[in-house]
Amino acid sequence: MCLSDVSGDSCAMKALVAVSSASLAFDKLFSYIIPGPLVQKAVPGVRVIVPFGRGNRKRVGLILETLPLDTQECSKLKSIISAADSEPVLNEEMLELIKWLKDNTFCTYYDAVKTMLPSGMNINIKEHYTLNDNAALPELSAEEKKTLEFLRSSPDTDSLAEKIKASGKGLVLESLIARGLVKYELKGRQSVGDSSVKMIKLTDEYQNSPENFKLTAKQKKLAGIISEHDEISVKEACYLCGCGDSVEKKLVLSGAAKEYEYEVFRTVDIGNKGSRSLESVILSPEQEKVFSRIKEQMESETPHCFLLHGVTGSGKTSVFEKLIGECISSGKQAILLIPEISLTPQTVRRFQELFGETVAVIHSGLSLGQRLDEYKRIRRGLAKIAIGTRSAVFAPLDNIGLIIVDEEGERSYKSDSSPRYNAIDVAKKRCRTHNAVLVLASATPSIESYYYARKGIYELLEMKKRYSGAVLPKVGIVDMNEERQNGNASEFSGILAEEINRNLENHEQTILLLNRRGYHTIISCCDCHKPVYCPNCSIPMTYHKVNGTMMCHYCGHSQPPAESCPECGSTRMAQMGFGTQKIEEQLQDMFPQARVLRMDADTTMSRYSYEKNFRDFGQGKYDIMIGTQMIGKGLDFPDVTLVGILSVDKALYAGDFRSYERTFSLAAQVVGRCGRGDKPGRAYLQTFMPDHYVLNLAAAQDYQGFYREEIAVRKALIFPPVCDICVIGISSEDDGKASSAAVQILEIIRGLVKNGVSFPLRVLGPVRCSYGKINGKFRYRLILKCKNTSDFRKFVREILSEAAKIKEFNNINVFADINGDIGI
Repeated sequence: MCLSDVSGDSCAMKALVAVSSASLAFDKLFSYIIPGPLVQKAVPGVRVIVPFGRGNRKRVGLILETLPLDTQECSKLKSIISAADSEPVLNEEMLELIKWLKDNTFCTYYDAVKTMLPSGMNINIKEHYTLNDNAALPELSAEEKKTLEFLRSSPDTDSLAEKIKASGKGLVLESLIARGLVKYELKGRQSVGDSSVKMIKLTDEYQNSPENFKLTAKQKKLAGIISEHDEISVKEACYLCGCGDSVEKKLVLSGAAKEYEYEVFRTVDIGNKGSRSLESVILSPEQEKVFSRIKEQMESETPHCFLLHGVTGSGKTSVFEKLIGECISSGKQAILLIPEISLTPQTVRRFQELFGETVAVIHSGLSLGQRLDEYKRIRRGLAKIAIGTRSAVFAPLDNIGLIIVDEEGERSYKSDSSPRYNAIDVAKKRCRTHNAVLVLASATPSIESYYYARKGIYELLEMKKRYSGAVLPKVGIVDMNEERQNGNASEFSGILAEEINRNLENHEQTILLLNRRGYHTIISCCDCHKPVYCPNCSIPMTYHKVNGTMMCHYCGHSQPPAESCPECGSTRMAQMGFGTQKIEEQLQDMFPQARVLRMDADTTMSRYSYEKNFRDFGQGKYDIMIGTQMIGKGLDFPDVTLVGILSVDKALYAGDFRSYERTFSLAAQVVGRCGRGDKPGRAYLQTFMPDHYVLNLAAAQDYQGFYREEIAVRKALIFPPVCDICVIGISSEDDGKASSAAVQILEIIRGLVKNGVSFPLRVLGPVRCSYGKINGKFRYRLILKCKNTSDFRKFVREILSEAAKIKEFNNINVFADINGDIGI
């Protein structure tokens, strides 16, 4: 990075800069003079350091445009201080995409910039002040003398200087700098993640003489956990101990343990690169038909969107491989989006085996250094294929021919923080720019995508048969009410337990789905019947037996198990519900000979956990895999012949209009994980609602039947895709202020509507969100039903702008989200 000095008085050009940390209400492109020495460097796409606001605080910005400067503006505008890049970090397409994101997702310009760049490229500004003791002491004003003495009162000159500026005496400080009494240096540094993992081990002194160390009970527990592992990371040790990092730090300070760095490589090498050829990928007649149609469209070099609806096991990935190979051979580039980090290892392995070093990987599970290096490889043209989760849609490719979105109905493609974009919408925008083809693929497409395909907006392609003649699994629905009536209090029905045992005898593998982690999902009072809630959220805490703590899965708060009720003081506490940890324990009791692998957020903390665990399962090192939704889609294990869905009833009533769609998709997809090899598969869906049509359609894997039912409901209730939904969210640490703000926003909407709107509009609310408090903030929402047009987005921006003008809103967060989740 280059931080250029500013000198000269050229005033011929100005830059329109997106400035970091600008509030949404006042966000715009700010004009700055480009000083003479920076004219060659300060070009669109380059980050700069600029003075901002009344106090001229130093901020990072990105130049979106440069324009000739009117001489009358010279005295009104501030100048750019320095250029932070020696060349543009974003090209013309991405600069246009920044404006598109601001218009469509109601984010700030710089929020869009940060989304496109890897975190390792973030610039940290450091202002450094030192006293110049060798300077001649001129005559000073009383204020200057007082300020100079204040700076001399502590060696931490930087902190004192910040206090001076915060007190409104920045001009006095600048005067001391001009007189040479204080030296000022501006530093900008790009942050790059460490290519190492922080590990911990016990010291020899402690292992030889533990009695010489005075440790607290928690420190002793942590030391015991460390002693049980040859290698363990600080994060894993603290999790298993159920303690915070403060306990670990004090253990290290006591001399009983020491930290060390474990080096990891910044390359993403999963597959045996170049070990396969495209000739080895043989397509069935059905696959060949799909491939030929998309290839024909790619050759026309006109933008087009396909919806590929293929049953589970139909071989969609093989079609992807052929299409991407065709794209690369024509001199173009490709993006493959996948919904979950857990799917990355299998997918990347297949493509690295075919395309070697030309494959780059982008997802949040990589280190900052890895993401930065992959980003550089793409920009330099060393990688022509980008594979990753949602953020990979921003891969800096400059000649895209194909974008594929696998499992396109997954909600993980929609961001729930600013900018609240949908990766599919971004993919459409990029395909229009590059005249590229977009392929949306799934065995369970979103209702919106299938609706557009039926209307002819997308072109529908179908693959109705499994590859190599494999048949879809037989699915049985198990009524758990009957199991309870027959005296079976286990989480496993009799038939599922028998089938698991049969699989173990036949040396075949089993997958069990339970979309709840932890051991007990609720600890409740037997007298007042209230569960133990997280102190920061209106959500019951989950008991984790592995580390002996109660944890909140939303804010991360943890505490020891409650011995008495926080509400009434009763000591009669009941543990209810079951999660993956309890199921793992029951499996080990029922089938002691079975090798059980648990896959959930608690067992996949390490960056390489997914790859290692899935590889071990694929190699037959485990008999049973129990996991949450991360094991439900996209995985291909030929030896899996049995799938058990332990419970999905709760998902049907999640409070979101998409809850039926999500439940159907998860159940149908996980059923499709079995019977993908030579042996037929079977699956069992356990439920207390055996007659529910969604579960029956999922068991039959009847997507068309489900679509007909669901689209009728959406049309009757006016939900997407027949309209768009915009959520206006309000949150604050003060419940009263959040509630009041929600009511005031409704009045703002009424006022704007009275002035006249050119579109039909329905407004629902305000109401408290389903989870009224998360992470210490109370939450309310309004729902606007309308078509997502430029006029409607302008209307929403006016709402946000008017809300920002109200002084009482200073500590209240207000945001708008189009077609996001409304049930949380």
